[in-house]
Formats: sequence, structure tokens, C-alpha cells
Amino acid sequence: MSPFAAGRRRSLVVVLLATAVVCTPTQTRAQAQKRKPLTAISKSAVTLRDSVVLMAKAQLGRRYQFGGATPKEGFDCSGLVKYVMAALNLDLPRTADLQAKQGLSIKKDTSRLLPGDLLTFGQTAKSDVSHIGIYVGSGRYIHASSVAGRVIESPIDRRPAPAIKIWRGARRMLALDSAVPSAIASAPRSPRATPKGGAN
Repeated sequence: MSPFAAGRRRSLVVVLLATAVVCTPTQTRAQAQKRKPLTAISKSAVTLRDSVVLMAKAQLGRRYQFGGATPKEGFDCSGLVKYVMAALNLDLPRTADLQAKQGLSIKKDTSRLLPGDLLTFGQTAKSDVSHIGIYVGSGRYIHASSVAGRVIESPIDRRPAPAIKIWRGARRMLALDSAVPSAIASAPRSPRATPKGGAN
């Protein structure tokens, strides 16, 4: 065999081996995602906060359903929050009003918010909390909107309107060291309640 043919053959073998190495992990990852969809989210997320945001974003476009708490049946605002947090082993009460009493209270200041914080809303600045959403960063949050009829992403600083509730504050459910999957318990857990109205 000539030196030219031997060199060409070696180059072909190197290309085939490199292709096999590059293609194999992609196929394995795709197969793993089909079997366990949350595995990809947890392994690809650097922190628990990133996982909360990814899980919330995965629900965008799901239909609004009063009392709904699953992707199949649809979500109301508190059902969406409970579903996302439960997927990450954080148990919350069922209603927006009760969820708004969990975790650590955060001042109403966008510079203090972290992805995964819960945003609370009400008809007025002093009324009970009747709507809740998940902060995803950059001044935006994800929530199940009865007005839009689906799960949407909205800016926090939306213009006031009759159908848009007022931002009341925020609750931090995840410790500042979000690599540790532990909920903050600044308030005693409230008993579970049946679904209650209140979506935006």
C-alpha cells in the first residue's frame, strides 16, 4: 500500500471515530429525555432556581382552568405554582392567599427579586392576595391568566387596568444558596384548602 493510501485510510478512521464519539451522547440524551423528562431539566440546571424557571416556562401556553393543577387539566394561578414547586419537592398550600403566607417576605423592589420567587397580587394594595405567579428574571413572571385563558409570561410593571391586579409583594421559597433544595419556613404552614378564585 502506498504512503498516500495509508495516510488517507488513517484520516478516514479518525473521522469515523470522531463522528461516533460526537453522535453517541446526543442519541443517549434524547433517549433519556423521552423516558424521564424532568431528568434533563434537573441535570441541565445549574441551580434549583434555574429548575423552577425551566419548569414554569415548560407550562407556557397551557390552558387556564379554574381549580386546575396539572398540565392535562389546565392551571389556575395557585395550581401552577403548586405544580411547579411540587415537581422540585417543595410542598405548598393550594390557594394563592395561603401560598402568599409561605416563605420569606421580600420587599416590593425588583432589584431584590431572584428567579423562582413568588409574586403576589391583589385587587388593591390592601386587599387579600388573589393572584400569584413565579418570577423568572428580567422583570418578568409566569402565571396562569384567566383573562388570557392560558399560562403566560408578563412584565411585572404592566399598566394598570381593571382586569390586571396590583403587584403586592414577593415571597422567597428557596434559600439564598439555591443549590440546596430546601424551602424557607418563616411562617407556619397553613392547612390545605380547596381551590379558591383569583386569577389574572
